[in-house]
Amino acid sequence: MSTPEGRPQLRIVKGDPTAEEIAALVAVLQAATSAGGEPPRRKPLSEWAAPHRRLRTAFPSGRSGWRASALPR
Repeated sequence: MSTPEGRPQLRIVKGDPTAEEIAALVAVLQAATSAGGEPPRRKPLSEWAAPHRRLRTAFPSGRSGWRASALPR
């Protein structure tokens, strides 16, 4: 693999890979770059499924805590 200028695009700097290992590496890199495109768009979550809904607040404590439990937050 080389560019039009003659410089290699892939250079092995350490080790002694076999031809099969280099071919596997090139195949993986080519597949990763050719996938391209945008990732599929996900529709936004509804407010009912929002993660902050799963968090619970602490129950009010102390005298008359039961009254405060019915107040809106």
